[in-house]
Amino acid sequence: MSYIRGYDPETLREKVDPRQCRERLDEIGEQRSLPALLERVWLLKVLGKPDDSLVLAEQAVRVARMAGTRKDLMRARILHASVQQVRGAFAAADQELTMCADEAEGQGWAGIAAFAYQHRGRVHYDSGNLDSARRDFKRALFLRQESGVPDDQLESTLMAIDAVDRRRAAASVAS
Repeated sequence: MSYIRGYDPETLREKVDPRQCRERLDEIGEQRSLPALLERVWLLKVLGKPDDSLVLAEQAVRVARMAGTRKDLMRARILHASVQQVRGAFAAADQELTMCADEAEGQGWAGIAAFAYQHRGRVHYDSGNLDSARRDFKRALFLRQESGVPDDQLESTLMAIDAVDRRRAAASVAS
């Protein structure tokens, strides 16, 4: 079940129903499985609790490193980086996402690489580096198309590219 109801066209953040997310968080409770940890990290992040989310993200990376697959570890690291982004630690998020994107592409994991590029694009977007954001979103779009992902994932990437273009156009009009 997806808790995402869309994306804010200006911030590119997920739109969610907070009540539904809190209910799911209560359902999960203190489960320590990797999928439960990752879901709790994401739920706390979208509910505006980045500090709590970061603590769990670090735990999820450790659990994935000890007991998960390489793909599990990659997903945990990408989510950890997305929490860093929300907290404003753009350089750390960029570095982690760059390593993840490079490794995923090297392994031929197009879907995971696209996920890393999409998040790195958001880091660049938030930090005002619009050319890099657009480049990352375009790369994510290509990889997602190559992977045959559902239309909603393509739409979120297309919306991100459009947001970059709108912000660049507004900046050129202002100057």
